[in-house]
Amino acid sequence: MKKKNVLVTFSPEPEWKEVIERVLGGITKLTYLKECDKADRKRIIENADVLVSFMVHNELKKEEFKYLREGVLIQTLLAGVDAVPFSIIPKTVTLCSNAGAWAEPMAEHILGMMLALGKNLLKCHKKMAAGDFYRDEYNTWFYGKTAGFIGYGGISKATAKLLRALGMKIMAINTSGKTEDDIDFIGSLKDMNKVLSESDVVIIAVPLTRHTKGLISEKELSMMKPNAILINPARGDIIQEKALYEHMKSHPDFKVGIDAWWIEPFTHGEFKVDYPFFDFDNFLGSPHNSNLVPEIYPLAAERAAENVKRFLMGEKPRNIVNPEDYSWN
Repeated sequence: MKKKNVLVTFSPEPEWKEVIERVLGGITKLTYLKECDKADRKRIIENADVLVSFMVHNELKKEEFKYLREGVLIQTLLAGVDAVPFSIIPKTVTLCSNAGAWAEPMAEHILGMMLALGKNLLKCHKKMAAGDFYRDEYNTWFYGKTAGFIGYGGISKATAKLLRALGMKIMAINTSGKTEDDIDFIGSLKDMNKVLSESDVVIIAVPLTRHTKGLISEKELSMMKPNAILINPARGDIIQEKALYEHMKSHPDFKVGIDAWWIEPFTHGEFKVDYPFFDFDNFLGSPHNSNLVPEIYPLAAERAAENVKRFLMGEKPRNIVNPEDYSWN
């Protein structure tokens, strides 16, 4: 049987490349776009059955998308695809995200933020640096507390595993309202109010789509406990920025950890916040680096390649993206 053509549109590091070739090399003809002559780009893109990409819209020119033939699969290494300009991708193309592929280090980062905020580590450090041996408030003991997940995919499941070890209860919502995991509560979007109101820690772990943009507004924040911890490693625009700032200003015991921002360099060319979050003692920020550990990149490449393999073997690939969910893009 003729081998299918898989086109890798980015330049993988040697370790990633080794993984991709181990998974796909025996059953496909692998081509690396960056290693090809510019004169051959059109022919190579036209002949591709699958594209393995990092940020496909930065790796193909706008006019090159029309070269893609019907039925092509684009497999991205990224979990979130909200930056993809779906308007220039032909409707006959199937795009799959790499949802959950970066989950394990992100779970550790979420745990780290939760502990740092709950134990007042940053606040105490700043006061001690100024000469104040600060012991004027209690820390959070997480044993017996409740963690609520808005979205229950790979990131949430990896995080829940860590939080279970602390003796925390787990509540979650997802699109189906079902899970095979043994957790304390699973519901759908209609149950979000219950999860928000009963949780001591709330973790945002849904993709940014037209359904989740601005999902957490003043109304949802007001349902949360006054001393809750809110952590967002997903996308900034899921939380309404002004509403979050106003809520923090009026609820000094409410703590927030942000890893994903409203305006970031990769999507906007700059980093900017419209409100002075960093003035709060109960705020902790990180530069969207919750997944940045060297070991995860080859693993994410392997997970993407395995999904491509499913597609080529005639199985339905996982994490198919519905472009209509990004119609605001």
